[in-house]
Amino acid sequence: MSWSKLKQNLEGFLCPALYGRFEYRATSYRYLPDKAGLCYIMVDKKNVLNMSDTTNKIKWYQTELEIKNDSNIQIPISNEEMEAVRKETQGNVPEDRLKVIVRNRKITEHAKELLSAQAALSKSNFVVAANKFLSTSIEESIESQDILLNVLALVDRRVGKKRILNMSEKMKLKHPVVQYFYELRLSTL
Repeated sequence: MSWSKLKQNLEGFLCPALYGRFEYRATSYRYLPDKAGLCYIMVDKKNVLNMSDTTNKIKWYQTELEIKNDSNIQIPISNEEMEAVRKETQGNVPEDRLKVIVRNRKITEHAKELLSAQAALSKSNFVVAANKFLSTSIEESIESQDILLNVLALVDRRVGKKRILNMSEKMKLKHPVVQYFYELRLSTL
């Protein structure tokens, strides 16, 4: 599918409140047909998401330790997880220490997921991801581990106000790129 047709399809699903603010852009190299162009997303005339640029205003994590030390990441802990660690330690660990153990385990797991998703995004081909988005259901795109599919789903008109509001807990565990677009969409409600 040509870029203009793909862009037209993506813009057809764009949330009406984002018209004029949100834009898909691509560059190509006329004299280098074998060299892929760059695809990026602009919000309010600013380049917000460029898959090959890690210097943009959204935080890109370099190490697992950065994610662990990020105070903005809030990890919810369930009673089942606490109980599992309690059984594992045979009840010999104080309650406050159990929370620390569970949180550290979850944040390590979360950090690995974020870094792998971020690495996949920097290597991804926007056109391939956009075609995948257009051919899958909106639910699959929202639940996906792929950052780009999450972003495309969040700006989609098929995701309504109620669903956006119900996603707040899930969004705390997503990459800052996804959180940025979630906040953008919340601001349009």
